[in-house]
Amino acid sequence: MDYVTLRKQVNDAGLLERQYGYYAWKLASTFGLLAVSIFFLAKIDNFALQLLNAVFLTFVFAQFGFIMHDAVHNGIFKGDLKNKLVGILTGSLVLHTSSSSWFYKHNMHHSSPNIVGGDPDIEMPILAFSEEQALKKNGLAKLIVKYQAYLWFLIVLLVPGFSIPVGTTKMLASNVMSRKWKSYIVEGIFHVAGTALYFGLLIGFLGWWKAGVFAAVSHLLAGLYMGSTFATNHKAMPLVKEKLDFLRAQVLTARNVKSSPLTDLWCGGLNYQIEHHLFPTMPRV
Repeated sequence: MDYVTLRKQVNDAGLLERQYGYYAWKLASTFGLLAVSIFFLAKIDNFALQLLNAVFLTFVFAQFGFIMHDAVHNGIFKGDLKNKLVGILTGSLVLHTSSSSWFYKHNMHHSSPNIVGGDPDIEMPILAFSEEQALKKNGLAKLIVKYQAYLWFLIVLLVPGFSIPVGTTKMLASNVMSRKWKSYIVEGIFHVAGTALYFGLLIGFLGWWKAGVFAAVSHLLAGLYMGSTFATNHKAMPLVKEKLDFLRAQVLTARNVKSSPLTDLWCGGLNYQIEHHLFPTMPRV
């Protein structure tokens, strides 16, 4: 009943109403930043400056990721279809990932945050979030866990930026015969088109080896950026084994990051992690 009362207060305050003007500006401005990066790529014949462009593009891609996140939570439009289209546009076309498969895993996290046996975000082969998990590791994983506080930055550099695009490609290929094959084929088409466009532009303007370095820098930093936004919100918060009501399960396992215009922009609103977990469809603004 505590959550029902709280949600009614939030709803009565108008905080769950759609914010179409904000998201129209957010989409337009983010695509504008992408256009700036492409223009820079086409016009500047200096590889050192292009590496700075790769850093800038990492920030732009992260902003698209936050928009995809809002879309798959139905935080932009009221209808599922329109949100799904935005998710495909930003996720599959721009980021080379699948918004639907990403949301499946992310939704499991939302329904069971930091809950042992339920949250996939605390079940990682080379990381441990409790002493019990650490003691179960063997071989190389055991060694990594021993120094994971220091190796964390290397892990987030290497894993998310490369494993997500590769994992998405494998997932889409394996699901084309599933019950939702039409949706996966649409995502697959946009995924292939976006990947081809990305590497086509890089190779066309930079050549093969410079394009490879540019992509590596951008993807490595993307992993570090992603780690900085999600690790601060749940890591080192209590793991839960007993059953809690929805309100306490969401609040006790998450933390907010101090608000400022910079953290709001950098974290895409996920610095308000407690509020986001309580009301995942609430528009970011």
